[in-house]
Order: sequence, then C-alpha cells, then structure tokens
Amino acid sequence: MIIQEGIVLRERLVGENDKFIDVLTKNSGIIEISAKGARKIGGRSGSSAQLFAYSKFCTDKRGGRYYLNSAEPIHIFYGLRSDLAKIALASYFSEVLTFCIDEDCGGNDIMRLILNTLYYLENGSRDSQLLKSVFELRLMAEIGFMPDIVGCRMCGVYEPDILYFSEKNSCFYCAECFQDAVDKDYTKLKLPVLSAMRHIVLADFSRLFNFRISDSAMMSLAAVTENYLIVHLERHFQTLSYYKEIRKIYE
Repeated sequence: MIIQEGIVLRERLVGENDKFIDVLTKNSGIIEISAKGARKIGGRSGSSAQLFAYSKFCTDKRGGRYYLNSAEPIHIFYGLRSDLAKIALASYFSEVLTFCIDEDCGGNDIMRLILNTLYYLENGSRDSQLLKSVFELRLMAEIGFMPDIVGCRMCGVYEPDILYFSEKNSCFYCAECFQDAVDKDYTKLKLPVLSAMRHIVLADFSRLFNFRISDSAMMSLAAVTENYLIVHLERHFQTLSYYKEIRKIYE
C-alpha cells in the first residue's frame, strides 16, 4: 500500500465508471493511477480524483501500474470552475507539467509551485498574467533551465536600463555590448522586467509571488517568459492557444 499526496493534472475516461488520472506527487513525479468506479455518482473517490483535486491517495502498485484503493480530498480548487479563463489557464499549467515531468522525478518544489499558483488563481488575489509568468519561468528554473541573468554576458553589468535577452542562449546583453553579440534572436527589455525575472528564479517560495510590476512591464514579462518556455521545451501547447482565445473574449 502506497500513500502519498498529489494533484490531478489530467484524466482519461474509460467505460462508464472508470478513468485514468495523471497525478503530480511530491516524491514520485507524475504517476498514472487507474481509478475504478471514480465516475460513479456518490462514489467514495469521486471528488478526490477529479481534475485539479489535491488529495491524499492510497494506491496499490502491481506490475508497474498504480491502482487507486481510496482517496481523501485536501483541497479541490472548486473556485477555478467558476471562471472559464481560470480553468483554461490551469489546464495550460497541467499540460506543461505532464509534458516535462516524468515518474520518479522528485517534485516537491514543483508541487509547491503549482499548488501556490492555483491557490492565487482560484482566489483572484494575483493577476493571472503575473501567475502565468511566475509559473513558466520558475518551472523552467526548477527543471534545469535557469537563465543566466546575473549580469551582461559580455561586460557583466548588473542593472542596465535597456537590455537584450536571448531566449535561446538564456542570457542578456546590455545595450553597449549588444551590437557585438552573436545572437540574432532576442527580446528588448527594460530593467524592471529583468528585476522581476531575477525575483522569480531566485526568491524563496515564501516570497515568490510578492512583487509588483507596472502594466507595461507585465506585458513584456508575460511575453518573454512564455517564449522562454516554448523555446526550451520545443513545443507549442494547445491549451495555451485556447487560453489566449478565452482572454480575447473576456477583454
């Protein structure tokens, strides 16, 4: 019997009453669990095994597969379902995680990241674009793609007013050095955006979401973190396209 906490990132329906769920766990990365009877009305594990449910799962492992024995909900994130844009953004987070996190990959910090992000998304206490940027860039740092943003790649200057960030090479150049840089793909940014990026990749989790940024800087931050994730994961996500379409309707 294996007992561990996890959050449901994806579900696949089987027959009338069963389904498979992909669960991000603290110690085992993402595991697939066969949840028989989870779709029955009044079933014991129904709410605990639904999408975005954070629960304590009790499973058996046979032949390399996990089978759900029982589950107890910890937090269901019901509030996400009241807003189509929120559920679309949460779905994007889930698709990214299921793509880049494997089984047996330690996921304690990543678990904390997604739980905190969904908490703020659910209660609306942080801007959704800020949450998206924090999730994208901190996740990339956690899985080994931390950008080198301490100083200009050439001269080492720490706080340039204008900088040019290379998503491909994970570094930036100040305006003086950029004309001599070999990178052709870059994003022009201002210092407040660089400061926000540094905070996202370096701050302790207790302070990760505690920063402010202007609307114009937020637009630049949102674009650069999204591009950074797509460049390094080498994939476009359908849920991201859907989220953007939903935002157009709401704006």
